[in-house]
Amino acid sequence: MGFNRRGLFGAGAAAAAILAGAGPAAASTGPSQLTVRWWGNNGWEIRAGAKTILVDPWLTRFKTGTYTPAGADPKTPLSVNRALIDGFLDRGELRADHILVTHGHYDHLTDVPYLAQRTGATVIGTETHLSLMAALGAPEDQLAVASGGEDLTFDGYSIRVLRSLHSAVGARAQVPFPGSRPLSRRDRPRVIEDLVEGGTLAYQVTGAGASVLNFGGSNYVEAELAGLRPDVVCLPAGGAKVTQYVPRLLRVLGNPRYVAATHWDDFDLPLGQVKDAGGLEPLRTAVAAASPASRFVVLDHLGSFVP
Repeated sequence: MGFNRRGLFGAGAAAAAILAGAGPAAASTGPSQLTVRWWGNNGWEIRAGAKTILVDPWLTRFKTGTYTPAGADPKTPLSVNRALIDGFLDRGELRADHILVTHGHYDHLTDVPYLAQRTGATVIGTETHLSLMAALGAPEDQLAVASGGEDLTFDGYSIRVLRSLHSAVGARAQVPFPGSRPLSRRDRPRVIEDLVEGGTLAYQVTGAGASVLNFGGSNYVEAELAGLRPDVVCLPAGGAKVTQYVPRLLRVLGNPRYVAATHWDDFDLPLGQVKDAGGLEPLRTAVAAASPASRFVVLDHLGSFVP
């Protein structure tokens, strides 16, 4: 297995100390040709051979105040850093055959319409997600609606869509910016509160000898996960309001070999500046307690590993 930058951290302190300064990724010694790379927040790239699947890619990372005491300003204007995205695309550092959207919030969906235009990728999401993206200019013939339960096969990989739940936060365990909207190009979203949650999905991508299960929010539907045995689970920080958030999830998944931390960085900072927003160490501790044999993966932005 190969790792770069922070690479792989075991659940124990000794493994973390040994690997803290890991260098460039080595070639995989196993049969898997699947590579997993983190683009910050819940942005993930899964390469299965010649095919690339993106989950919630958000490179722009404009300031919202989300992790300040006051919280996100709902009137923060939406923006897309096209020059940044174009640079990665034009240099061949980023591509996509599929883009998977877990939910409609600004830190998951904002860049997807432009990425869809540039890459020609098929985009999967709920009706609300597709409504929002169509209103933001995504090519409608590239949008594929899902509601959870779909098990789809493509050239060299498969995508299983799972019904899921968004994080429940605050004293009342509420979903931020909740709601849905009908399919329409009217009323283009302009500020972050316009990008409503719109239902939440999780995705398992399988190909090239391995499987990756991604959650975009720190909650889930346990019954949806029965029988799944992913090699990697991308597990968001948080989940304080969810009963036994980490142990219940890892138990139903059969204690995956790798637990990759996701949605833990302060995304008010630009891509390349990684700062823990406060949830990484509690997540590490919870994984170590619930599934000691699972290896805890922490990556810098654009860091990657081969399971």
